[in-house]
Amino acid sequence: MTQPKAASDAFIKAMPKVELHVHLEGSIRPATLLELARRNKEPLPADTIEGLEQWYTFTDFPHFAEIYQTLSRCIKTADDIELIAHDFLQGQADQNVLHSEVTYTAHTIWKNTQIPFEKQLAALNKARAWGEKELGVSMGLIIDIPRDWADDKDAVMIGDWVVDHHGNGVIALGLAGYEVGFPPEDFAVPFDRAAKNNVPAVVHAGETMGPDSIWGAMDRLQSVRIGHGVRCVEDPKLVETLRDRQIPLEVCPTSNVCLGVVDRLEDHPLPKLVDQGLYVTINTDDPPMFGTTLNDELIRVSGAFGFGEEELQHFMSQAARASLLPKADRKALENRIAA
Repeated sequence: MTQPKAASDAFIKAMPKVELHVHLEGSIRPATLLELARRNKEPLPADTIEGLEQWYTFTDFPHFAEIYQTLSRCIKTADDIELIAHDFLQGQADQNVLHSEVTYTAHTIWKNTQIPFEKQLAALNKARAWGEKELGVSMGLIIDIPRDWADDKDAVMIGDWVVDHHGNGVIALGLAGYEVGFPPEDFAVPFDRAAKNNVPAVVHAGETMGPDSIWGAMDRLQSVRIGHGVRCVEDPKLVETLRDRQIPLEVCPTSNVCLGVVDRLEDHPLPKLVDQGLYVTINTDDPPMFGTTLNDELIRVSGAFGFGEEELQHFMSQAARASLLPKADRKALENRIAA
């Protein structure tokens, strides 16, 4: 294991960063939620920022799902979507996160509001353009199939959205949500069409289910990265395959603690993943819900496992190389991280 030599908080905050696994709706901060609720006359469990911060504090998965559904209900218009994207990009810029690849569940918004996907995407692209021009930060969109909320017809529809709009801010087809009872293989139809149209797949696997979920994501859905993937350690053959193929893992340590994948941060397999030569990136998942930021994640893993400046910079370089930007843009991002 890496010997203790933690990086300073100041170094971590100043370091340029890349984030690959973060949910846009799950990044809505309490102040923004309060604004949305007042704008759209939606009731909330609290009517102050302090009260919402307390309500956000993670307790268990049903509470987490309740928060997520409340967030989604408070989004009513394309302007609301643009607002949450603005807020997210400002928060990333404040942390010196140069590029983010953001999972967005357009299907849930469509179900709740009937805002067509095209209008949702236009709002997100307005925010993306603003972020690049005003803040110098970029964002790519992974439009996901919520495996536990979308039926087969919905899954195909979402896949069609992604294929039809790939390259217009949309970088990949995702699969997210509760894994138990919803294996990757069940979603082969939309992912096969995506693959035929050269659209990458980015699949959540190996969080609430074990190695079989990761195998399915890799071999059946051709996922270019694995969202989470930490339970690969339960299968030595899988670890060997991930190492040989250098498939990036989008590791979210605090999320894993909150959702019970591990009991404590100190029990997290992150050092083992690194020591076994796996391709590891560090991410937040749903930051305000889990009481974290990307800076906080790096500070925590540095303190818990002794990752120093060089190791943390390596995580960021790995994330830049694993991004789904066009080749020239990806190289420019790598150079910005290295500088």
